Amino acid sequence: MSDLLERLRERGWRLTAQRRVVAEVLDGDHVHLTADEVHARASSRLPEISRATVYNTLGEMVTLGEVTEVATDGRAKRYDPNAHQPHQHLICSRCGTIRDVHPAGDPLASLPAAERFGFTIADVEVTFRGLCPDCS
Repeated sequence: MSDLLERLRERGWRLTAQRRVVAEVLDGDHVHLTADEVHARASSRLPEISRATVYNTLGEMVTLGEVTEVATDGRAKRYDPNAHQPHQHLICSRCGTIRDVHPAGDPLASLPAAERFGFTIADVEVTFRGLCPDCS
């Protein structure tokens, strides 16, 4: 069973056939699919699954905090099941490929107190951009 399926089951989320197939499609490392990509893969496993069901299921998973939305420069939102492991993203500026990265150190440490303007910081998002090997 996938990590995402296990987390959803532990939360008592009712796993219908449609929800299960969406969670299975999202399973794996470096998974950052658009809703349309999730729908295409899910419908190959469960042909009767509707696009609306996929969108609704993804929205529920985001609300639960089990999947995060990743927005990349005006491209379609992507869905990341790696919601419980701290990581950043490396994005290809040309094709949009996304990889999870785990840089060493605390990204908050690079922001001096004078630059925090009194904010109590709860989260840090760092995005690395460049060209993937296929695009360079």
